[in-house]
Amino acid sequence: MKYFFCALLILLSGCDWATQKTKQTINKTGELVTKTGSEFMDGATKGKQKTFAEEPTISQQLTDKGLGLGTISIHSTDSASDNILTAYLIFDKDIDQKIMVKLFTEVHKEYGRKSMTIVGKQGEARNVDFVFDSRTRIDGKGSATFE
Repeated sequence: MKYFFCALLILLSGCDWATQKTKQTINKTGELVTKTGSEFMDGATKGKQKTFAEEPTISQQLTDKGLGLGTISIHSTDSASDNILTAYLIFDKDIDQKIMVKLFTEVHKEYGRKSMTIVGKQGEARNVDFVFDSRTRIDGKGSATFE
């Protein structure tokens, strides 16, 4: 079958019409491959940018101490699925504070909590990873609070 296709291609290659059709087919195939690859990468990226259905909240006490909250995303470790909550923290004042993050289902049942001491200087902002137990799968359907 392969030899038949090669022979047919050789016979048709002398014809200008066949050359044009071959070029068009190659161009269309290239466009399709590029588009499919691009759509795949968009989908893969969107899958990685998992977050919560409800806007995460930060306690008034932390807000008063100068802590602000930017974007939140959910990631995986090598050994567990979706057990890291990455929070972009904004420091409007110097802070050295133990922070607890609580996770809630969509029906407001708690299913995870993690405490960490956060130190930041006024004017700084950075991503901070809260790594939950490997059995905690952050599904993003509920919410998170920072206290």
